[in-house]
Amino acid sequence: MSTTTVRGAGAREWGGLAVLSLPTVLLGLDVTVLYLALPSLAEDLQPSGTQELWIMDAYGFLIAGFLITMGTLGDRIGRRKLLMIGAAAFGAVSVLAAYSVSAEMLIGARAVLGIAGATLMPSTLALISNMFTDQRQRSLAIGVWATSFALGMALGPVVGGVMLNNLWWGSAFLLAVPVSLVLLVAAPLLIPEYRAPQSGRFDLLSVALSLTAILPLVYAVKRFAKDGLDVPTLVAAAIGLVFAVLFVRRQGKLASPLLDVRLFTNRTFSAALSVLLIGLVGVGGSMLLITQQLQLVENLSPVKAGLWMGPPALLMFVAAIGAPMVARRVPPGIVVAATLALSTVGYVLLTQVDASGGIALMVIGFGLVYLGLGAIAALGTDLVVGAAPPEKAGSASAMSETVQELGLALGVAILGSLATAVYRNRIDDEIPAGTPSQVADAAGDSLAGAVSSAHRMHAGWLDQAKEAATSGLNIAMLVAAVCTLVLSILSAVVLRHVGIIGGNEPETDETVPEEPATSRA
Repeated sequence: MSTTTVRGAGAREWGGLAVLSLPTVLLGLDVTVLYLALPSLAEDLQPSGTQELWIMDAYGFLIAGFLITMGTLGDRIGRRKLLMIGAAAFGAVSVLAAYSVSAEMLIGARAVLGIAGATLMPSTLALISNMFTDQRQRSLAIGVWATSFALGMALGPVVGGVMLNNLWWGSAFLLAVPVSLVLLVAAPLLIPEYRAPQSGRFDLLSVALSLTAILPLVYAVKRFAKDGLDVPTLVAAAIGLVFAVLFVRRQGKLASPLLDVRLFTNRTFSAALSVLLIGLVGVGGSMLLITQQLQLVENLSPVKAGLWMGPPALLMFVAAIGAPMVARRVPPGIVVAATLALSTVGYVLLTQVDASGGIALMVIGFGLVYLGLGAIAALGTDLVVGAAPPEKAGSASAMSETVQELGLALGVAILGSLATAVYRNRIDDEIPAGTPSQVADAAGDSLAGAVSSAHRMHAGWLDQAKEAATSGLNIAMLVAAVCTLVLSILSAVVLRHVGIIGGNEPETDETVPEEPATSRA
């Protein structure tokens, strides 16, 4: 087999990484900024309760549903081309969302934004794997990329709060426009194109099967988080699982599958995906509960809550950059296990938060949680992408993103439901007899309901509700601590075969297969 010397990344590649990080920051911003815009948006468009849920959820549903499709489509038509198409669509539809005149129009715009957003994450990650062929540089580049999403989430409340204090709710969506324009101008200059050789026919039936597998499963998880384990949840989960089986069976029969299921026979690929999935469950649940605790128990504004979330985001950045560098001397499995052990300590600290004032403890504890997130996001993603051949990088990147989306959703559903169950169990005995049923239902359902009905309850009622919600947080974090400790041990075991980054290759004159003819700058 012919070989060529691996060239270290230069100024063009590192500049390209900065460009590829922009849409990732944007997607992180979009997650948090809409929560700020929702009250004024609801006042203007007057959506029903169901429409309000779809305004929030349509985006996430469609991103999750189309990630695998878009990852493979980028491999076939060109990863840079798909990225630019997605960026252009995201910017244009963001304008439509900003100037929506009805709830239906906004729901439609959010759905299209989800499809466009699904082109961005796998395309950016797959292009990084093409630009950084040196294993050590690729790991560091993925670490930078992995922090971009968290940076966007941290900036969302701050940037969004400033904009919403001075402009209307639609301004939150217009943040996408300058980002999209910069990407469209800079991408052709700094980012090389890549298209997989001999990609074959694009199977539309596989696309349909993937959507009918993923969308019902995501719906089941989200419904479980809101309504518990009811009949519609079970039916949606069953439909999703049936079509998932049909999808996998079809992929095994195709010469050019939408998702090459043979990737899962690589134990590094499968082990890293498992660590990402399980690790993100704790992060998703804690992110939801800590955000609620800061705003509803500590009475912080969204902007102030966002500022307090800055230090944990900084720790995630340190871990995502530092973990790949440490993994040049220490096996990645040990690095992941060690940082997850620190995350376990963070969860334990969160079990000690009380309702009388625990902001510092929350920030320290959540910072340690984010430390583990940074390590698994960087090293786990790098192992997933590195385990796949170059022509499958888009598909592998999409799988990485899909399991992380699913992990976050499961975390919100499982830990959020557990915290809610504890709250309801404790608060039921505190609601005075004779309280109007509508008020009692709202107060007994959630802390947000208790806050809204506090003026109709006896003095001291809200303090009791806050203590009940804090107990729910404590118990949910105890479960997360136990699960994360187990994951830490398992990480050291299932990733023990992975050597140090760059350890199987010489420092210089490293060799890789010759670049395919259809890969072009």
